Amino acid sequence: MSSIQTQASVAPTGAALYARFALAGAICCGVTHGALTPVDVVKTRIQLEPTVYNKGMAAGFRQVVKAEGAGALLTGFGPTFAGYFMQGAFKFGGYEFWKKTIIESVGQENAVNNRTAIYLVSSGIAEFFADVALCPLEATRIRLVSQPTFATGLVSGFSRILKEDGVIRGFYSGFGPILLKQIPYTMAKFVVFERASEAILASAGPKENLSDATLTGINLGSGLIAGVAAAIVSQPADTLLSKINKTSGSGSVMTRLVGLAGELGAKGLFLGLGPRIVMVGTLTAFQFAIYGDIKKALGATGGVEIRKA
Repeated sequence: MSSIQTQASVAPTGAALYARFALAGAICCGVTHGALTPVDVVKTRIQLEPTVYNKGMAAGFRQVVKAEGAGALLTGFGPTFAGYFMQGAFKFGGYEFWKKTIIESVGQENAVNNRTAIYLVSSGIAEFFADVALCPLEATRIRLVSQPTFATGLVSGFSRILKEDGVIRGFYSGFGPILLKQIPYTMAKFVVFERASEAILASAGPKENLSDATLTGINLGSGLIAGVAAAIVSQPADTLLSKINKTSGSGSVMTRLVGLAGELGAKGLFLGLGPRIVMVGTLTAFQFAIYGDIKKALGATGGVEIRKA
């Protein structure tokens, strides 16, 4: 038997509800991505300088610290936190909004029977708008990590890129690859999370009967599974994004992407996959756990869930 469950709806509702979804998403993404800045620094170095950083993640940490000091592991923290704070708001808030909108447009029975497609479409639309907000700060982060002497931080780096390269070339030359990376990543992330948590809840019992600690654990486990899948799906575009943002370059974005992909080959496109699985699996697990807990703390319990009953 199929059914659609709407969580107990209490104030807030409407715009106030989705603002809370957005805030919860902003916090969970900003905190998790910011905390994993050192891992991202090493992963980016492996992608950009594989002949230098070629001994694995642990050795990469030691190389960075030895050459530049421990502080280098926090390079790009400012744009990382700010960029993913904004992206998280659009991603999670947008996902909840588009999921509800699509469910209402297709009807309850169709929504349950086609829930995987709804998860995919909702997350894809939400991520597109999230990337518009993220791209300038991600370009700044990558420039700071790949060129440590480029600027002293977020404001100076952002200003220099704007002055030297302009808005489109400076901040959005990586928009194509960031969409290629983030949209498949987010679609895999949400659909795998939803289906994994559905499978776990089918064995654990009705959600309403489970303790808060158990629900947080389910979110962590489902998030970990989702993160590993999402990391693998989006790895080639992540490598291209790091490469294309390293320098200003010339020619159209598509020409540069095709050229880089040809230079790297299949093996090169998956450089840094191990560290990225560690980073993405961990942060995705904690994102969903934090998101669920913050939603509950904010009283944002009016979202819509669809699953087989």
